[in-house]
Amino acid sequence: MNDKALGDFLRHRREGLQPEDVGLPGGGRRRTPGLRREEVAGLAALSPDYYSRLEQGRERTPSAAALASLARAIRLTADEQDYLFRLAGQQPPEPRSPLAHVDPAMIYLLDELEHTPAQVADDLLTVVAQNRAARNLLGVWSGLPGYQSNVTWRWFADPASRDSNDPAEHERIGRAYAADLRAGLAQRSAGDRFAHGLVADLLERSTEFGELWSQQHVAALTSTPKLLRHPLVGDLDLQCDVVLSPATGHRLILFRPRPGSNAHEHMRFLDVLGNQKFA
Repeated sequence: MNDKALGDFLRHRREGLQPEDVGLPGGGRRRTPGLRREEVAGLAALSPDYYSRLEQGRERTPSAAALASLARAIRLTADEQDYLFRLAGQQPPEPRSPLAHVDPAMIYLLDELEHTPAQVADDLLTVVAQNRAARNLLGVWSGLPGYQSNVTWRWFADPASRDSNDPAEHERIGRAYAADLRAGLAQRSAGDRFAHGLVADLLERSTEFGELWSQQHVAALTSTPKLLRHPLVGDLDLQCDVVLSPATGHRLILFRPRPGSNAHEHMRFLDVLGNQKFA
């Protein structure tokens, strides 16, 4: 492929999308067709400058994580994602990789849940896609290097990741994550380097994880109440729901306000702040 092929492909797909196609607010006149570069960059959790260099052919060695994030941001099919990787001189990701293609139904639901924080995670709880509301509530979790996009790894390896959770729930959450990881690991092959490397890294880093892992509990995550503490709006009384895709094993995890709480108003406020980034 020539040096412009990658940028031309990205630009063509970007110009063929409307804001409503990717869960962004519509309306208003646009000087050029399709999405703006900064909108694609935001959806893919990349800097606008970095994405511009990709389109212009000035950045020729994007990481696999950046390519996967872009594929989801501009709603590529599985074949189109493979093509994108090959344009960048890389092998397409394996089906069980955190960079694998996401079930289109899950991406559609992310777009439709415009005001409800939601993200897609794989069977090991690695976050592979988020909607804008989830990024406003939780920050950017997808497309991070190493194991940093894995919820369980962050919980045990980065104590600061617990700051948004009620301390009274920490023990229960830790047990649930360890049991979920064991359930996910059982679905992976003995040669799955990412899965077994994740467990080995956690055992090395966290005595707490090692103690829970040794108890051999096995249970996939289910819907549960969750109290989140946000620095801008305070406590959010939420219900964390989990919806499984049988086709891929991916899980849609959404955070909805519990009846009788003021979480709905607080999340709409966060949504307004997030929309201002694209104003």
